[in-house]
Amino acid sequence: MVAAALAGVGVGEVLLHTAYQDDTTAAAAPAATAPTVAPSPAWGGHSNGNHFGSLRDLLLPVPDSYTLGPDSGGSGNDAELNSKQLASREEEALKTVPKKNRKTVEKAWKSLHLRASGLRTYQDRSGGLMVEMRLDQFNQQAVAAASAFNGAVVDASGAFRQGPAVAGHQNARCVLPPLEPSAKIDFMTCFAAEGDLLISMDVTGVTPLDKDGAVQLLKAQLDRLARPGAAV
Repeated sequence: MVAAALAGVGVGEVLLHTAYQDDTTAAAAPAATAPTVAPSPAWGGHSNGNHFGSLRDLLLPVPDSYTLGPDSGGSGNDAELNSKQLASREEEALKTVPKKNRKTVEKAWKSLHLRASGLRTYQDRSGGLMVEMRLDQFNQQAVAAASAFNGAVVDASGAFRQGPAVAGHQNARCVLPPLEPSAKIDFMTCFAAEGDLLISMDVTGVTPLDKDGAVQLLKAQLDRLARPGAAV
């Protein structure tokens, strides 16, 4: 289940004391109300673009018209990996890299300062659309560079169909691979950078793909992460 945002703190009671000594005695003034201290949020975004809290909290909660989707590989359908877990995965992945390239790959990995990775899958209640949303948290400059690189690859290939724009998020891109006329399944991938988070969304669905519906999920996710702070 998705972890709830920090609950609000109840306001303290105000006690009123009225004393009557005789018919001419004025009522005592009410006691002062104790100041209310606003609770600190458990998750959100700073104005400098860095985010705090669990990525499972930062991920978009499952909307009413969706359910949690199928598992993504061995990561489940609602998961977060911290830096230690990611480092362990890196060590295993490096074993598959040729020895002559391992140092280079390891150096590139460490330069990202990857802090956490979270994913959640969604499936609409009709079963015709499956979405995987992923957040990777690392160095802001590297996040921006990774998003720009993704865009450059898409533009250079010239093979992708352009997906819909994401209202209010000009840096977000959605593209679709070539599609055979007889294809019954279509795909779309989207990516965006928001401070120290690289957001990726992969969509699979029956043709014609509900691109606009999927993009509304991405917009809701990006709105949740937008500066100066995330919104519940």
